[in-house]
Amino acid sequence: MDQSGQPDNLSPILSDQVLFNGEAVLLTFTGDGKLRFTGQSQRCLTVEKEVLGFALEGSRIRVKAVVEKRDGICCFGNSGVLVRQSFVFEHQSQDSLIIWSQKLRDYIDSLGRPKRLLIFVNPYGGKKSATKVFLEDVKPYLEDADIHITLIETKHQLHAKEVAKSMDLSKYDGIVCVSGDGILVEVVNGLLEREDWSAAIKMPIGMIPAGTGNGMVKSLLHAAGEPCSASNAILAVIRGYKRSLDVATISQGKTRFFSVLMLAWGLIADIDIESEKYRWMGSARIDFYGIQRIFRLRHYNGRICFVPAPGFEDYGEPMSYHGEPTREENPTQELSLKTDQHGYLGSDVKLENLHWRTISGPFVSIWLHNVPWASEDAMAAPNAKFSDGYLDLIMLKDLPKLSLLSLMSNMNDGSYIRSPYVTYLKVKAFVLEPGARVDDPTKEGIIDSDGEVIARGNVTYKGDQKPLMTYNKIQITMDQGLATLFAPK
Repeated sequence: MDQSGQPDNLSPILSDQVLFNGEAVLLTFTGDGKLRFTGQSQRCLTVEKEVLGFALEGSRIRVKAVVEKRDGICCFGNSGVLVRQSFVFEHQSQDSLIIWSQKLRDYIDSLGRPKRLLIFVNPYGGKKSATKVFLEDVKPYLEDADIHITLIETKHQLHAKEVAKSMDLSKYDGIVCVSGDGILVEVVNGLLEREDWSAAIKMPIGMIPAGTGNGMVKSLLHAAGEPCSASNAILAVIRGYKRSLDVATISQGKTRFFSVLMLAWGLIADIDIESEKYRWMGSARIDFYGIQRIFRLRHYNGRICFVPAPGFEDYGEPMSYHGEPTREENPTQELSLKTDQHGYLGSDVKLENLHWRTISGPFVSIWLHNVPWASEDAMAAPNAKFSDGYLDLIMLKDLPKLSLLSLMSNMNDGSYIRSPYVTYLKVKAFVLEPGARVDDPTKEGIIDSDGEVIARGNVTYKGDQKPLMTYNKIQITMDQGLATLFAPK
């Protein structure tokens, strides 16, 4: 007990003489969740952070842990490469073994870790490495943690959405996406199209980097000061830490799309979508095609309307809200892309009561971001927060091509937003009224959300494909902290 009369978390829960590597050591389990073993030297494992699980082997307990490796030496610290390592303790009696295993199990169970996970692996994304990443960098950790998994390899676009929309939620403690950001987006949309969407969207979702962009998992790990790696990502899932995530509802008439990453129109959308012809290059396709687009720069007519966050009220000119965008329903529209009306319909905030502002084009780029990183090497919105209820708006109008090239080269650390050519603000709601290209009014643009085309105008890349919405006025509203992600602490 400490002086206040409360139990002392440093005092031992258990303490026994055991054999470790043939040496007699004192093994102690303390109230603060530390395994200490003292022989000729003293070592310590923090169960919450370092212990994945354990197994009984006769008279021994094999503790399966993850430790830091620096200069070829496994040690306990806060930097270096993570490696899996087992620590085997041989007990003197069966009674001691049973007591230790029960205390360890009770403590690990008290941490609220997931025990059953549904895992999506997208074998077609990025450089088609997801299956290899799962087998080599994810599955061994899950086995050490004794987590039961149900594995689904996605077979086609919207496969993960279909599963998320119909799955039995009671069978799982979470969903994990071994992929780029696209499968996460499908899962969120599937959960929000369910009749029980309000319960479904509380299902925690984990991300393992195995795609082209990996912007969400990069944002999560970077916020905790951790490298973007599959091992760090799966450890965040195993440890069961969670954080809330804002969800944006993009709407046009009765059509809805739920976004968790970004919306782009203009330069960024053109690069993201049109570079798909170079998908075999992996993430390098973005830089390669980006240079081409910069030197053949397009300007788009149009207008944006927005509700600024506090501190950004001076941007644009005041205006009145004119109602939600409508659209002409296309009878040939794929039913699989439409949101069932019994699902989530978006925020119920009274937009007409908010203070709207407007800015007119021409524009080079409009980019809205929900999280800091667009990809592993592009910090698009350094001031973005996961659950602040706002989107970060990055706007480019007219600027010299060389200045744009310099600006784009500084996206790896977010410093590009200090350019005088960049307008950066936070918004609560947003309306995009896209127009035609300035140089050729017969050609229009692409609206891209989370890497998918949601609208395309006349004479655009793959213009024969029918997107979810028409190239017309669209609206975005935010729901603060609607979704839940597994995240490092």
